[in-house]
Amino acid sequence: MTFVSLLAQAAEEGAHHGGNVQASTFWYGVVAFVVFVALSLVTLSYRNVSNRHAHKAEAYTQKHGTPTPEAHGH
Repeated sequence: MTFVSLLAQAAEEGAHHGGNVQASTFWYGVVAFVVFVALSLVTLSYRNVSNRHAHKAEAYTQKHGTPTPEAHGH
């Protein structure tokens, strides 16, 4: 097979794509949207976490004193 016939065959095979490109790539958008919504729900689940345990933080502060920024532990 010569190089020219190989190029012609490749061009002929490349011209025949299997159907509607928009319909075949639709699911990439659907999967990306579902992942985005799931990660948004995880992010929203941590909203206002620090205020849920305010009574524990107040009790710790009364027992141990006010923590200094240097002793934060992070």
